[in-house]
Amino acid sequence: MTILVTGGLGYIGSHTVVQLINYGETVVILDNLSNSKLEVCNRIKLISGVMPHFVRGDVRDRSILKDIFSSFDIDAVMHFAGLKSVADGASDPLTYYDNNVNGSIALLQEMAFATVKNFVFSSSATVYGQPQFLPYTELHPLAPINVYGQTKLMAEQILLDLHASDPDWKIAILRYFNPVGAHSSGLIGEDPSGIPNNLMPFLAQVAVGRRDYLSVYGNDYDTEDGTGKRDYIHVDDLASGHIAALEYLNNKSSLLIANLGTGKSTSVLELVHAFEAASKKVLPLKKVERRSGELPEYYANPQHAENVLCWTAHHDLDRMCADSWRWQSMNPNGYD
Repeated sequence: MTILVTGGLGYIGSHTVVQLINYGETVVILDNLSNSKLEVCNRIKLISGVMPHFVRGDVRDRSILKDIFSSFDIDAVMHFAGLKSVADGASDPLTYYDNNVNGSIALLQEMAFATVKNFVFSSSATVYGQPQFLPYTELHPLAPINVYGQTKLMAEQILLDLHASDPDWKIAILRYFNPVGAHSSGLIGEDPSGIPNNLMPFLAQVAVGRRDYLSVYGNDYDTEDGTGKRDYIHVDDLASGHIAALEYLNNKSSLLIANLGTGKSTSVLELVHAFEAASKKVLPLKKVERRSGELPEYYANPQHAENVLCWTAHHDLDRMCADSWRWQSMNPNGYD
């Protein structure tokens, strides 16, 4: 098959592209390089032995989408392109709705014109909002507490309405938790532009000397050590979930909603200690006030994904930290 991967040079997209190529698929990447680097293409080739087709452009640009669907015999689309910062979404909601919602609509409309109706969507656990029970199952009420989560929920609703209007659409909505880690080669990993929004790349940049200390946002949560707890999942496990979802749509049903997580929660301090062990460094910390829109704890119930996709997360916290440190130590300035 030929798979179009939007945002395919980004963190999760690039790891999924490697697995798609290893799985024997042909990959076409669409990426505007707003939070990624062209060098990732070369790294993907070094790992997989195959240079993916690359098109530079924005998913909202219909002329580029038309060119892709007319130039390649696309069988399915994996949609990673979008903005993902909770803080930036709060300060600039119009940009987030434009990118994440209008971008999805433009892509789906051009897919419909090209009669390509296999779609795997990168959603988020942020669609659940304040936990009414834990772990989150797919039946948990959906009530995002930030703009980013709201854009994901709106895109999900569009997909459900689309499938209801035309059951020929085969759609997988994957709600994933907190991706961390890197490819075991150390050639690709998370390289955020500017100040990292996520904990692991910030930790790694402190360990490699790019930043002076790690800010711990809130130490008075109702958790064992007072810091927030999250369900961290290795990016390679996340990527394999997308491969499993694609296979599921090809062989079985036409609509899937599934959590991709480990089912375990880890506190900020637990992650710090695990990373210190992996890097053999002591990381300076600074405790600061909580960020708005943050929850004390959340984690997945991944049983549905295990049941329908035969998928489980395999990599533990030590492996996540070891792979993240290998990536950062081999690439202290990221892809630059």
